[in-house]
Amino acid sequence: MIQASNLSKAYSTQVIFDDTGFTVNAGERIGLVGRNGHGKTTLLRMITGEERPDSGVISIPNNYTVGYLSQHLKFSEDSILKESCLGLRPSDDGRDESYKVETILMGLGFSTDDFLRHPIDLSGGYQVRLNLAKLLVSGPDLLLLDEPTNYLDIVSIRWLTNFLKCWKGELILITHDREFMDSVTTHTIGIHRNKTRKIAGHTDKLYQQIISEEEVYEQTRVNEEKKRREVEQFINRFRAQATRARAVQSKIKALQKKERLEKLSGIKDLEFEFVSAPFTGKALIEAKEISFSFDPEVHTLIDSLNLTIGKKDRIAVIGKNGKGKTTLLNLFAGELQPLQGAVMHHSQLRLAYFGQTNIQRLTPEKTVEEEILDAQPDYNRGAARTICGLMMFEGDSALKKISVLSGGEKSRVLLGKLLVSPSNLLILDEPTNHLDMESIDSLLEAIDAFQGAVVIVTHSEMILHAVATRLIVFDNDRVKVFEGTYQDFLERSGWKDEGEASVHNRQNTIKKGNGMNRKDLRRAKAELINDRSRILVPLQSRIAEVEEAITRLEQDMNHDTQALVKASVKGDGESIGRLSVSIHETREKIDVLFDELETLTGKLDEKSIEFEERFEALKAAGG
Repeated sequence: MIQASNLSKAYSTQVIFDDTGFTVNAGERIGLVGRNGHGKTTLLRMITGEERPDSGVISIPNNYTVGYLSQHLKFSEDSILKESCLGLRPSDDGRDESYKVETILMGLGFSTDDFLRHPIDLSGGYQVRLNLAKLLVSGPDLLLLDEPTNYLDIVSIRWLTNFLKCWKGELILITHDREFMDSVTTHTIGIHRNKTRKIAGHTDKLYQQIISEEEVYEQTRVNEEKKRREVEQFINRFRAQATRARAVQSKIKALQKKERLEKLSGIKDLEFEFVSAPFTGKALIEAKEISFSFDPEVHTLIDSLNLTIGKKDRIAVIGKNGKGKTTLLNLFAGELQPLQGAVMHHSQLRLAYFGQTNIQRLTPEKTVEEEILDAQPDYNRGAARTICGLMMFEGDSALKKISVLSGGEKSRVLLGKLLVSPSNLLILDEPTNHLDMESIDSLLEAIDAFQGAVVIVTHSEMILHAVATRLIVFDNDRVKVFEGTYQDFLERSGWKDEGEASVHNRQNTIKKGNGMNRKDLRRAKAELINDRSRILVPLQSRIAEVEEAITRLEQDMNHDTQALVKASVKGDGESIGRLSVSIHETREKIDVLFDELETLTGKLDEKSIEFEERFEALKAAGG
C-alpha cells in the first residue's frame, strides 16, 4: 500500500496541493483526473521522487518497485528487441521469456521486421513506444502512465486497453481519453481545489459526487449567511439596551466562534460554438480517383480514392500512424495536390482547418490576442478579447506570449482562431491531444451543434462513437470509405491487425518450444479453438448476410427493370424517371456489397490458412 499524507506543494504563488492525501491499495487501478495545470503530472513525479512536496510525506513499502514512462530517450542496445528485453526480470527457472517482449512490441504497433532495427532509426513517437514496451515488460509493482495514448494509434490503444485490464499490480493512469480510462480503472482520484479525493468507480461517479457536494456546500453557505445576517441585525438592534446586554454578548461570541464558509471560486469551462457559414449546394468537396505518394517508387499512401463530403457529414478518418491520414486532410484542404485525380471545392466552401502542425505555425513572440487578430484582421480588440475569454484566456491572460503557453493552451489558441470566421466544413486533425476531459466535452458539444460538415482524425474511440456516421479507413495498406458508424465498422469488418500480435506470439511460442509443458499445450489448444470460433464464425455469418442482401437487391432491380420496360412502352415519363433512379441506386448498393464481400472472403481465406498453420505448429510441439 502507498500512503500519501498532508501533502502541500506550490510553485511561487500558485498552490497545487494544500494539506491533502490518499492511499493506493493492493490491486487498485486508479484513474487520476483534474484540469490541465492542476498537478496530475506533479503528483506522479512526487511518487517517483523526481519532485518533493513542500510538506507532507509519501510512504512506499521497502522492495516495492515503481515504473514510470520516461520521456527521456536513451538506448544502449543495437536492436529494438534487445533493447526491450532489458526490461525483463530474470526468470526463476532460466526459461527464455523473449516471447513476452515480442507480444508487447507487436501490441504496440511494431512488426516482426522492426525487431532487428536500431532504436535510433525510429521516429520520436515510436521511440516513446519502445520506452513504454520496456516499462510494461519490467512488470513493476506500481505502474505510472502519463498520457500513454498520445503516441499510439487506435489499434495499439485497443491492445493496451486489454493489457491494462489484466494488470495484476497497482496502476495510476493519466489520460484525456475518458473511455480508455474508465475501461481499465477500478478507482478514480480527482484533483480539485488543491485537494485529492478518491472514489471506487469511474470518472462520471466522481464528477457527479463533486457537483453534489458543492451544491450542498453552496446551499449550506447561503443558509448560514442568512442566519449570520439575522444575528448581526439582532446585535445591532439591541447593542445599546442594557437589558439585552447578556444576550447580545452571547450572540457576538457565538458568531466569532462559528467559521465562515467562503464562497467557492468559479472554475471556468471551455464553452464555445463554431459559427456556421451558409451553404446551398449538395457537396462541399468531391474527391475523384485521387492518388498520392511522397515517393511513388516506394509506397503509395492513397490510391484511387473517391469521396463526396456532404453539407451535414460527420466523417472520421481512422487508421495506424504514418498511413496517410494527415496527408488526406491536407489534400482536402488544398495544402497538397493529388498526383492523380482531382479534389474539387464548391464555390461556397468555407473551410476551417485544425492541423497537427498548426501549433508550430503560431508565432512565439506574439500574444494570444494578436494571434486571434491575425486570423481575422476585421476584428477589433474587444471582439478578439471575447474570443480569448471563450478559450479561457481572460483579462491579462490574453496578453501571454505563445512561447510561454503549454501544449493545451496552444491548442485552445488554435481553436479560438477557428471561431473568428464562419465555416461550413471543419477539418480537425487530432484536436484533443492536449485538452483535458472537460475541454473535450465542450468540443464535442460544439461539434454536435455545428450546422456544417466535420472531418476529424482521432484515435479516441469515445469520440468516434460520439461523432462519426461515416468513416475513411486506412487499414491493410489500403484506404476505403466505410458507410456506417464506428460500431458498425467493428461489427462488420474490424481491424486487420486486431489480435495479430497475440496470434503471432502464441504461434512463435509453440514453434520455439519455450519449455511448454502439457498444461501449457492444453491451454494453447483451448485458446486456439476459442480464437478460431471468435474470428471465423462472425466472418462467415456476415458473408451469409451480405450474399443474402445482394440476392434480394438483384431481385428488386430485376423487378424495377421489368417495370421500366412497361413504362417505356406506355410512355409514362414520371415512372421512367423514378424507376431509373431506383435502378441506379440499387446498382450502387450492390457494388458496395460486392466490395465488402470481396474483403470478407479474402479475410476469411487468410484467417483460415493462418489457423491451419497454427494447428499444425501445435501438433508439432506435441499438442
